[in-house]
Amino acid sequence: MKILHLDTNHPLLINQLQAFGFENDEDYTSSKSAIEEKIHNYDGVIIRSRFRIDKTFLDAATNLKFIGRVGAGLENIDGDYAQKKGVHLIAAPEGNRNAVGEHALSMLLSLFNKLNKADQEVREGQWLREENRGIELDGKTVGIIGYGHMGKAFAKKLRGFEVEVLCYDIQDHVGDANAKQVDLKTFQEKVDVVSLHTPQTPLSLGMINSEFINALQKPIWLLNTARGKSVVTNDLVTALKSGKILGAGLDVLEYEKTSFEDLFTTDIPEAFHYLIKAQNVLLTPHVAGWTVESKEKLAQTIVDKIKTRFKM
Repeated sequence: MKILHLDTNHPLLINQLQAFGFENDEDYTSSKSAIEEKIHNYDGVIIRSRFRIDKTFLDAATNLKFIGRVGAGLENIDGDYAQKKGVHLIAAPEGNRNAVGEHALSMLLSLFNKLNKADQEVREGQWLREENRGIELDGKTVGIIGYGHMGKAFAKKLRGFEVEVLCYDIQDHVGDANAKQVDLKTFQEKVDVVSLHTPQTPLSLGMINSEFINALQKPIWLLNTARGKSVVTNDLVTALKSGKILGAGLDVLEYEKTSFEDLFTTDIPEAFHYLIKAQNVLLTPHVAGWTVESKEKLAQTIVDKIKTRFKM
């Protein structure tokens, strides 16, 4: 079986697949159309987010048996059409869930203790103690939307704090010892913190909007380490200005390219100008699951799943 690798990954991925008996080719630079011209030669594809695997690509991939995405989500693949074509989809949320959980917690603690603001002020020669008085996580209610691999990892990180953890999910019976599952009304009534851990689906697009925010009974802190398009940035900025949202930690942005490798290339939206100047907003470049350890674990997860699926 032949595999085409479209993005660079940890070397163990190719090394172990080769040792297992797969033939591996690499093409990290050709255009999507050029890849489509030769994809019929391959049984498998390994990709991160270089381009979307759509109907045109899948129609050209006449011998394709699987697609491995070295990451958690599969939104850059036309999953329904792939399944109709008999193509098995492999993702690796187990590989970076710990990294995401740690990143979400670090963002929350940084926001609560004004670490970015205080650090910058000290570097500028300002010693403002009262202005940087923080708040404590203990006693708060943390709400997690999306209680899969990532949501569960974040809840696990919260076990050392005296907090109530609630989760809301479209699936029933996903709560566990680390988070109590509740309905949306209860969630919106009780939470002090909202952390997003949902994949990008039609249901999650724009779900944090003015309607959702206005239904919250208390001002909240918002964390998004999931997908940028789940948050309507204009509505977020309105809520930050009004105090309905006290602060936000955003690892992902509505304006990201679908490859996640860059921001917009057009004019910077007005709402983003506000975010980059706001002292109660923490921004990182889609790196919540992007650690030294997760790079290896993601690759190993893909290898293990391919081995399990295709015993040779």
